[in-house]
Amino acid sequence: MKIAVIGQSLFGQEVYKELKKAGHEIVGIFTIPDKDGKEDPLAAEGAKDGTRLFKYARWRVKGKAIPEIVSEYSSLGAELNVLPFCSQFIPMEVIDFPKYGSIIYHPSLLPRHRGASAINWTLIHGDSKAGFSIFWADDGLDTGPILMQRECEVFPDDTISTLYNRFLYPEGIKAMVESVQLIADGKAPRIIQPTEGVTYEGIQKKENAKINWDQPAEALHNWIRGNDKVPGAWAEVNGHKLTFFGSTLLSNPPPQGQPLDIPGGHAPGIVCRNGLVLFGNDGKMLLVKNLQFEDGKMIPASKYFDSSESSSLELTEEEEKVKEELRIIWKGILSNVEEIVDSTDFFKSGAASMDVVRLVEEIKLKCCGLQLQNEDVYMATTFEDLTQALVRKLRGEDAEEELLIDYVEMNINNMTLRIPHQAFINGQFVDTEGGKWYNSINPTNGSGICRVSLAQVSDVDKAVAAAKEAFETGEWGRMNPRDRGRLIYRLADLMEQHQEELATIEAIDSGAVYTLALKTHVGMSIQTFRYFAGWCDKIQGCTIPINQARPNRNLTFTKREPIGVCGIVIPWNYPLMMLAWKTAACLAAGNTVVLKPAQVTPLTALKFAELTVKAGFPKGVVNILPGAGSLIGQRIADHPDVRKLGFTGSTPVGKQIMKSCALANVKKVSLELGGKSPLIIFSDCDLDKAVRTGMGAVFFNKGENCIAAGRLFVEESIHDQFLHKVVEEIKKMKIGDPLDRSTDHGPQNHKAHLDKLIEYCAVGVKEGARLVCGGKQVPRPGFFFEPTVFTEVRDEMYIAKEESFGPVMIISKFQNGDLDGVLKRANNTEYGLASGVFTRDLSKALYVSEKLQAGTVFINTYNKTDVAAPFGGFKQSGFGKDLGQEALNEYLRTKAVTIEY
Repeated sequence: MKIAVIGQSLFGQEVYKELKKAGHEIVGIFTIPDKDGKEDPLAAEGAKDGTRLFKYARWRVKGKAIPEIVSEYSSLGAELNVLPFCSQFIPMEVIDFPKYGSIIYHPSLLPRHRGASAINWTLIHGDSKAGFSIFWADDGLDTGPILMQRECEVFPDDTISTLYNRFLYPEGIKAMVESVQLIADGKAPRIIQPTEGVTYEGIQKKENAKINWDQPAEALHNWIRGNDKVPGAWAEVNGHKLTFFGSTLLSNPPPQGQPLDIPGGHAPGIVCRNGLVLFGNDGKMLLVKNLQFEDGKMIPASKYFDSSESSSLELTEEEEKVKEELRIIWKGILSNVEEIVDSTDFFKSGAASMDVVRLVEEIKLKCCGLQLQNEDVYMATTFEDLTQALVRKLRGEDAEEELLIDYVEMNINNMTLRIPHQAFINGQFVDTEGGKWYNSINPTNGSGICRVSLAQVSDVDKAVAAAKEAFETGEWGRMNPRDRGRLIYRLADLMEQHQEELATIEAIDSGAVYTLALKTHVGMSIQTFRYFAGWCDKIQGCTIPINQARPNRNLTFTKREPIGVCGIVIPWNYPLMMLAWKTAACLAAGNTVVLKPAQVTPLTALKFAELTVKAGFPKGVVNILPGAGSLIGQRIADHPDVRKLGFTGSTPVGKQIMKSCALANVKKVSLELGGKSPLIIFSDCDLDKAVRTGMGAVFFNKGENCIAAGRLFVEESIHDQFLHKVVEEIKKMKIGDPLDRSTDHGPQNHKAHLDKLIEYCAVGVKEGARLVCGGKQVPRPGFFFEPTVFTEVRDEMYIAKEESFGPVMIISKFQNGDLDGVLKRANNTEYGLASGVFTRDLSKALYVSEKLQAGTVFINTYNKTDVAAPFGGFKQSGFGKDLGQEALNEYLRTKAVTIEY
């Protein structure tokens, strides 16, 4: 199709490029004249391709089309006009000329918000949905029939920039190209706009963006974010005209800080370390990050009273070199400016948003690796101000502000715990949609520990959007592997510094015995992050010899690339360790994470989130969403922007997740599911060691252990002796408070699980298994269950086939010397996670290890996992590996590249 592209901007540039890729003939580009000697991006792109360019200052004079321009346009023979973004009035003689007419992109869901400031008004009105319309142009203002509409959710802290960059820009480009294809195929609809719900708002200008303080906090927030960047919401404060940027709603108690009188405000503002807190007439709060003075000077709101912010720094010799390098960079971008002096303003000299990106990247390459954010440039627009900002970064004077956390504090285990209890999304602890909460319960006594945010589906969408942005356009996606490894090492160091606190949280939230939590739950988590930190710069592809098509020569190589946004759903038995096993490999590979901890054990995951911020992880890389698996886990599995899901949990839920991932977007999946791990004890074993290790195989972590020995096969000649020794050892076990250092056996994780164990044992007794000891709840507060032993268990019994996931030892005899018979019984299960054998005969041990159908085989030991050894199951115990080098494969994709030379 022959197309005339009429418009401007990066959006117009990208639409033009995509239309070319789709095979359409662009007969001409009609755009605006150069500004300060610089071409519009659309014009620059067309010039590279040799497309005919027309730069008209105007199309009409006194309301009438200019005949020469209409004639020049008509001579091109366009069949369709595409107006991706156009600030000019195009005469109807041009609009109606092509065979198929003209289509226009508009960034609102028409007929709502007709006019030039549609995105502003979407936010100002607090709309829950935003979107765009592609419509057929007519002689009205945004009134033509609709060809296509797409919508998205508006997040509470969205600004014009975030909404545009997340949805309106990328999806709008795709939709414009799809619309053209629908027209070419003769399938494009013309849906008349409804007359109901029509709104029209004028262009939002500086003079009418003044803040009316007599409104609720949410309305103030919407006004500020709806005017963010352009034109900017402003108010008179202390005789100055201040413009407010970067608004977020607050739900925490008012922070400490210095009061600032806001004329007309409901209450004085508070300048605190995180910004300026403002109050609505409903007493609720919002936080503003940045302030701009009339002269264009922008500062962090937290620095309002800091007079040093305006003072110039004396530069060292090295810093002078940085300044001169910066001057060269500015000169390269602002080629229209004869001389770069201290007062030169980047934007007043003609720089645009793409120039900001270039400036940030060139500074990183040429100025000691200094990493600026785009926002830093907007806050220091003159050459002198940006120089000062760079110097402060070099001196380390611009350290990140402390993260705002609404801690739950409690004195326990001879320490003060400070536990975050809100969802963690895009680097911030936030209340979830609708402000819903639930109580996390201490299994030691059944009391509530604290309220925890209950995530909703919309929170998953926000977290995934943040993770996607961090991966695709953020600092994390650009970071080199060695720097990524340094961050993960730093995180491991911080976990080690906080290990007693983490272990205490694990004990009160999951019932883990404190000493075990310190060594295993937390200790192995630290080891896991350190192990994978070392892998970051060792992920390699390979070169491959291929057949040469003579006389040409070819080089083929592979690249191992991160997948993107990864969802991780973890269980409640090892809350921190299961997080570490999956997240460490995921991050080492370069992905971003949206993680759902088990609903009953969310607290160490939230503490972990706090440590990622302290370690310096960029926003959006790690997101933690406490909530129900049926809602949050399901949404993660269904989400089209999640490209990989790692799950540890039950087999039935794993099957549902696998199905959902296939139907959603065929996302990559790894599953670590249920187990019924056999442990075979031969008569030639070291019996005392077999008893000790066998008890650990069953009762370790209260039996809440995915690889627990679900069934023991004991050779007949030693069965009675083995049983007697086990019962005697159980009598020595101390059941009690997990924070007591002498406790061997703590409470089960939660009440529902305790009830299932009671029912499990009742079924065993009913089917005829002999209950040797235990089988009952301990008569004390909390969710304690007695260590239990069954024997005389037949293969067809329920307890012989199904996992208890608790402190229940299931013992079956096998005939003396019946090696192949016991192997057949051990393998007669749909599970294949782990297994074990005790014997002094090495040949027998290796034969058994070869025949056992399980992902891990322990010989004369058990529970001996290590961060360097792969871990994962066979059959219905799942697929994919945690730990070791193989775990990285779960979070990488392989790309083959072939070059002809």
